[in-house]
Amino acid sequence: MPETGYRTAEGDAGGLIAELITSLSLAGSGADKFQSALPAKAWQRLFGGEVFAQALTAGSHTVGADRLPHSMHGYFLRAGRPDMPIDYRVERDRDGESFSSRRVSAYQGDTLIFTMGASFHIAEPGYVHQDQMPDVAPPEGLRSEEDIRRDQSAAMIDRVRDFALRRMPIELRPVTPRNFIDPAPRPAIQHFWFRPVAPVPDNMLLHRAILAYVSDMMLLSTALLPHGVHWSTTKIQNASLDHSLWIHAQPHFGDWMLYSLDSPWAGGARALCRGRIFDRTGRLIASVAQEGLLRLHQHQASGRTK
Repeated sequence: MPETGYRTAEGDAGGLIAELITSLSLAGSGADKFQSALPAKAWQRLFGGEVFAQALTAGSHTVGADRLPHSMHGYFLRAGRPDMPIDYRVERDRDGESFSSRRVSAYQGDTLIFTMGASFHIAEPGYVHQDQMPDVAPPEGLRSEEDIRRDQSAAMIDRVRDFALRRMPIELRPVTPRNFIDPAPRPAIQHFWFRPVAPVPDNMLLHRAILAYVSDMMLLSTALLPHGVHWSTTKIQNASLDHSLWIHAQPHFGDWMLYSLDSPWAGGARALCRGRIFDRTGRLIASVAQEGLLRLHQHQASGRTK
């Protein structure tokens, strides 16, 4: 596979992107109400980034085209079921001259599983400054996360292997590859290059929704690095509790982007994780923060949930 091309060696990369776009393209189900499509294959867990991106899409459908999402804060209340559609209900809190505020509630049946507050803003000029992009190896010389997982899959238990080897619409290339089977403790910092596995339509809202989808990847795994454990072990229960995304500039997925992650704190069965997303030129596209559950199983009562 040429380094400048998209990954098409296994499976249908275009089909994976089509499934992602279908997932993020909600169907109207009433006044300010929207419903997700059922996934082509239901995995064991509902991916939080998908719910977050769908809620963002729902809110975006209720504002003018001149107002783009810039600030989103979500709470994951229940795990949700991957084999059921999600109904999104949008409340129009405010429409000002420059900003619009929306509240989005996600239901499966009568069960509330997620809430989001989102703000939308018209384009305006202003002062500009940003963090510098970390100086890391470029993506062309790095292996994909998919290939790394495949190399280590023989030592994985069956339920973990099936999940780890699933095809994803986003290709990840870690700057420092992880050992999924027997990781050694290391600082809570990691960097990933990422991009869709095939081209996506040039649509500003779609690119922001895909950015929201990706923003929930790899965060909690960063908090596990100092402890020498991985999500595939049976030692911990991990889940996103909340998630915040600030979009500073319009993303364009025609090239690689860098996700720079760290975790400044963990304690009390929770961890705080942060992320910054840069485009290939070094422009800061987005900032991310998340608190997640990291519960040791030996302290977990039978049947206990978050």
